[in-house]
Amino acid sequence: MSNYIFRRVLLSVPTLLAISIIIFAILALAPGDPLSQLALNPGIPESTRQLIRTQFGLDDPWPVRYWKWLTSLLRGDWGFSFSSRSPVIDIVMQRVPQTLQVVGFAYLLAVVLAIPIGILAAVRQYSWFDQLATVFSFVGFSVPSFFTGLLLMLVFAVRLKWFPIVYDSLLGFGSATEVLAQLRQMAMPVTVLVVQQTAALTRFTRSAMLDNLGQNYVRTARAKGLPYRRVVLRHVFSNSLIPIVTLVALSIPTIFGGAIITENLFRVNGLGALLITSINNSDTPVVMALSFVFAVLMVFSNLVADVMYGVLDPRVRYN
Repeated sequence: MSNYIFRRVLLSVPTLLAISIIIFAILALAPGDPLSQLALNPGIPESTRQLIRTQFGLDDPWPVRYWKWLTSLLRGDWGFSFSSRSPVIDIVMQRVPQTLQVVGFAYLLAVVLAIPIGILAAVRQYSWFDQLATVFSFVGFSVPSFFTGLLLMLVFAVRLKWFPIVYDSLLGFGSATEVLAQLRQMAMPVTVLVVQQTAALTRFTRSAMLDNLGQNYVRTARAKGLPYRRVVLRHVFSNSLIPIVTLVALSIPTIFGGAIITENLFRVNGLGALLITSINNSDTPVVMALSFVFAVLMVFSNLVADVMYGVLDPRVRYN
């Protein structure tokens, strides 16, 4: 196992290197000037702007700039934001708690809800519960997140005034009142993310369970007199975990990407809002850092999924 993990980590290095080259080349060749905001300030002369461009190496060819970025990244320097005039790593770390608070909680809630619903829908195939879960899954997976978010805002924030429209990032968990206020403002963005993720995970769990419910080992276990609940949970669900774990692990980067729309819709001051703001301002160091973080998250999720195969299925061997 350790040798396999070591080989996969070594393989991920050229993968991430190739991804970083592609992302950097696209950002470097895309239209837009990182110092465009300085051009709007009449107090900054052209000579000063040119000096700043030279200082940051913006006039160098993009392969040279990429090499400088890569060597700085290896030293722990993520670059310097042109918009906020501060190190990129400080900006990203300031936004991570907000994203984890909303996206992380939403994903955990989606997994907790989707797996039991998928199991029950498979066990009670074609029942009213299965039909209801199927309709919910199709609707939740098909409707875009911005439509769901706008609908929740219109009904629960504008009409009923149950929840605030704008997310207050300065609100903490110090007192019971703050905890309640935090939960109220998290309700709508978390619901939007939970609906989509629960729909996808429910359908996948149901499908994986149905593939195993008709196998011979299930009939053998039932013929031995084992309770049906034990057969489902101990045998069928255990053998269905590999595709479920694959989807759960690979959906982690996906939900971070999907949170970009949700965070901008509800004004959550997280990584998604930071990415959109940086793109609009042509702040390429921040865009590059966030894109690379998402790429690392995807590669790491693949590694976790592959390792979990050996834990869940003894037949999987890492030679």
